[in-house]
Amino acid sequence: MNPPPHAAFAALAGELLDWRFKGLPPGWQDTPVAEVLAAAPVLFEAGPSGPVCVLREAALAHNLAVMATWCRDRGVLLAPHGKTHMSPQLFARQSAAGACAVTVATIGQARVYRAFGADAIVLANELVEPAGLAWLAGELDADPGLRAVCWVDSVRGVELMTEALAGATRSLDVCVEVGMPGGRTGCRTAAEVDEVARAAAASPRLRLVGVAGYEAARSQDVGPGATAAVRAYLAEMRAALSRLAPLFETDEVIVTAGGSTYPDVVADELTGAAPRVILRSGCYLTHDHGLYAATSPLPMRPAMQVWAPVLSRPEPGLALVGMGRRDVSFDAGLPVPLSLPGATVTKLNDQHAYLELAGHTVAVGDRLGFGISHPCTTFDKWQLIPVLDDADRVVDLVRTFF
Repeated sequence: MNPPPHAAFAALAGELLDWRFKGLPPGWQDTPVAEVLAAAPVLFEAGPSGPVCVLREAALAHNLAVMATWCRDRGVLLAPHGKTHMSPQLFARQSAAGACAVTVATIGQARVYRAFGADAIVLANELVEPAGLAWLAGELDADPGLRAVCWVDSVRGVELMTEALAGATRSLDVCVEVGMPGGRTGCRTAAEVDEVARAAAASPRLRLVGVAGYEAARSQDVGPGATAAVRAYLAEMRAALSRLAPLFETDEVIVTAGGSTYPDVVADELTGAAPRVILRSGCYLTHDHGLYAATSPLPMRPAMQVWAPVLSRPEPGLALVGMGRRDVSFDAGLPVPLSLPGATVTKLNDQHAYLELAGHTVAVGDRLGFGISHPCTTFDKWQLIPVLDDADRVVDLVRTFF
């Protein structure tokens, strides 16, 4: 778990723990991160205050190994989506396990990973703002080793990029994005794909290198009908690769798709379609007890938990737990009690969870653990997350930058 030798990682190790980091034991106030890690305290004996989010080391290690092996066996590359956790420490582990790049959605996210030494970045969006393009051009010109690619899905986008990059030395690599009716970004028709690709290939500041898409914009259902629709969409991406072959400006053409729900379908449909097939799964690292537990095709283990005290027993069968929307995701399912079979969280307020006990007995002051659904929107609520071994000892403290 040693981070890469980059000054920014050393700065994290020397950071003092203070009031910014909720949930941590107050007794750690003004203690450097490195000192806490050297002591390897048992978190729940040290006295966390209020809800605390933790990651489980054994599950993280398992998920990293499973994904690395799976990608190698399927002949695909992985550029995990860094916006899931916004943690350079976690991406360093993904990189050590074989990730070819980090995927981000915004220039702000790219700046975070560049500050920690990332030298290969996939920007999964069309870049249209001059200031962001100027920053990226400056990074590319200053660092010949930096590789970056972004999307284009409109002729206007090509024009804006070309104008903003007029003074740059290096061209910016782009993939034309194939979209879908009713979906998110991306060209809606084959004719639009071809028009945008021709514009990108003609631009003196852009280099057309491939085709991009996001299949889960169609569905996150894994039933036969939804999967067939995803396969049809991926076939459109393959067809675009074939049509655009004369326009690509590299021998290492990229095709990229693949969240955490359909990586197997993406690998089935796109392997062999281009020299570089890049998946962008992000949530595989922590998995979850909800959305991805129900949809992931890979044997991952949930690594993220939120622990919180019982604050009140106001009615029979009901407990109010000190954990709410400020602490845990709720956009793709409510938290799942880990040791109370049949109990359910029925509602969240900002700082409270309504726990229907289903016959279980809990007391005010008991600390309960919960699994989550959709890690992205739990990570963004925590600036510092302890990583625990099987004995609840703290083996790392993971910083996030949202």
